[in-house]
Amino acid sequence: MLALGIDPGTAICGYGIVDYSDGKLTAKNYGAITTSPQARMQDRLLKIYMELDIIIKKFQPEVIGVEKLFFGKNSTTAIPVGQARGIVLLCAAQNNLDLVEITPNEVKMSITGYGGATKEQVIYMVTKILNLDAPPKPDDTADALAIAIAAAYEANSLQRRNNF
Repeated sequence: MLALGIDPGTAICGYGIVDYSDGKLTAKNYGAITTSPQARMQDRLLKIYMELDIIIKKFQPEVIGVEKLFFGKNSTTAIPVGQARGIVLLCAAQNNLDLVEITPNEVKMSITGYGGATKEQVIYMVTKILNLDAPPKPDDTADALAIAIAAAYEANSLQRRNNF
């Protein structure tokens, strides 16, 4: 099963694709879609949409994972993140992908076994789980891979439950 994880943002939108087969996870592709802060918001969102659509069509994941919108300490970023998240949901719908929405704490729990894990702990575990030579950069990419892993676990679990 191919799972695409997205860490939505308008400046940096991290993405990661993992293959979950026979209980083993493998990174297939990962990176970040970046936009210029000087660009108009509609142009930034269009760029995210177009590049994400290309990634989906190229790799054809079965499921897409995205973090649920979380209002934390920095609520000023909530609106732009929400806009980028909307683009992710649109791409999922247009490509008829199953969607897994997951909280940051659920991602941390899935990756490290502890919902209060630090960013460094998540990055370390993503690197180890996927047997990567080096931690993925930028951090948004590591977050996206963590979301992809958690989404793959969740989708696999749902698939098994539905087969009973």
